[in-house]
Amino acid sequence: MKDINYQKHYYAGTRDELVTILADTLSEFRFQHILRVEAKALELADHFAITDLEKVSVAALVHDYAKERSDDEFKTIIVRKHLDQDMLNWGNYVWHGFVGAEMIHDELAITDEDILNAVRRHTTGAPYMTIYDKLIFMADYIEDGRDFPGVDDCRATTFADLDAGVAWQLKHTLNYLLTKQTPIHPKTVLTYNAFVANNK
Repeated sequence: MKDINYQKHYYAGTRDELVTILADTLSEFRFQHILRVEAKALELADHFAITDLEKVSVAALVHDYAKERSDDEFKTIIVRKHLDQDMLNWGNYVWHGFVGAEMIHDELAITDEDILNAVRRHTTGAPYMTIYDKLIFMADYIEDGRDFPGVDDCRATTFADLDAGVAWQLKHTLNYLLTKQTPIHPKTVLTYNAFVANNK
């Protein structure tokens, strides 16, 4: 992985300081996942000639910052910050992205909207996604610790065409959720329509 020297454009401290915060507040399992996501996001960024590696690194490192917070903490923030009240009907899978971005803003003083939106969108996606959204969305899905049927095909597809990788993930995730008869967040459906159904 490339050595990223933070210029403090997005986070006030160094990368090592941010990594230390994550190591101290997250489980070892979650922390190692985050490091692998950063490595994969930077690999993708290099492959697609994205030059702002500092932004990619910060977004990847904080994408699961709130993953292990309690339901009560998420609900408190939804109410206190007057977020979309429908958010109360969901759970950690959705909250750690949408609500997690608020925690990152408040607790880590990260205010860059590209980074915060990449966190918000890394589970459901969005009908319009920036390059940073797509990098984190896919790096989270295909980081080297992932081992599910088709993951190698998804990795190859993603490195060939990032949008095709996003579509691959959406098709398989939606199929999985339908098989499990799990509630599907409306934004996931809208993202599927944008990248798959309406993009044939």
